[in-house]
Amino acid sequence: MEQQLNIWLSGISNLGFPVIITLYLLMRFEKKIDLLTEVINKLIEVSKTK
Repeated sequence: MEQQLNIWLSGISNLGFPVIITLYLLMRFEKKIDLLTEVINKLIEVSKTK
């Protein structure tokens, strides 16, 4: 945990706070976007069978 905190602090000092926050949010949203894509594909399959 301490090592991960050091990585984040190092990133903030090197890249800047807005860049680090953007990267963090993109990583979090990636999982949700993948799930949304999966659900949309299932809906397409269901609509084709009707």
